[in-house]
Amino acid sequence: MSNIVIITGGSKGIGNALAKKYSSENYIVYSLSRSITGNKNLKEISINLLDFHSATSSFSLLLDEINLQHPKSVTLINNAGRLGEISNLENIPSDDINASILLNTTIPLAFSGIFIEKLKNSNCIKKIISISSGAATKPYNGWSVYCSSKAALDMMTATIAQEQSEISNGVKAYGIRPGVVDTNMQTQIRETSIDHFKNVQRFIDLKENKELYTPEFVAKRVYQLDTSNKLVNGETIDLRNV
Repeated sequence: MSNIVIITGGSKGIGNALAKKYSSENYIVYSLSRSITGNKNLKEISINLLDFHSATSSFSLLLDEINLQHPKSVTLINNAGRLGEISNLENIPSDDINASILLNTTIPLAFSGIFIEKLKNSNCIKKIISISSGAATKPYNGWSVYCSSKAALDMMTATIAQEQSEISNGVKAYGIRPGVVDTNMQTQIRETSIDHFKNVQRFIDLKENKELYTPEFVAKRVYQLDTSNKLVNGETIDLRNV
């Protein structure tokens, strides 16, 4: 019986590092992303997560396929996200707000709901791991949408755990704040003018002082915490504190 992991945004950054790590540990890994890396060890599915109806339909069909495999465990990792335009809220276009909330909050909610429904009759181990951010608990000028969307993700984790705890073989839900990681998102942050993001120098200093985590380090830690049962159902932990 196989262990299966589904990762949103699995082609870049933390998502790609997670896909490679779980694959190297003999998991069947489905990577859902717009771009395809060509990694033969992954089952890559091209999905535009900003196309809500197409994405949810494709995800539903994927879970139908997975159900037929009678896996030992299935884990959904809600990793895909976007920072969006960095500026005070009144300066951010409505379309950009919509895209950030859709990718950071709506898709994880919808995918998690579909995941729970489709696997409700499966006897396998079922887990949802959502990649959150320290921004969920700390407000930053210029990040109103990102902070809000990640805070919502943490509450989703807590609520799923509470709901599913009342169900036999329910889904376990966990959240992880990975810390400051050297990804394209960090590049975007450092390139933002101080007029739009007052904390920009802090992130420039983190890069120059080599204080950023690598995606590979984060993936290794997530895998270790996941497989050693050190994650707590309903809680979102910060990798910097464990």
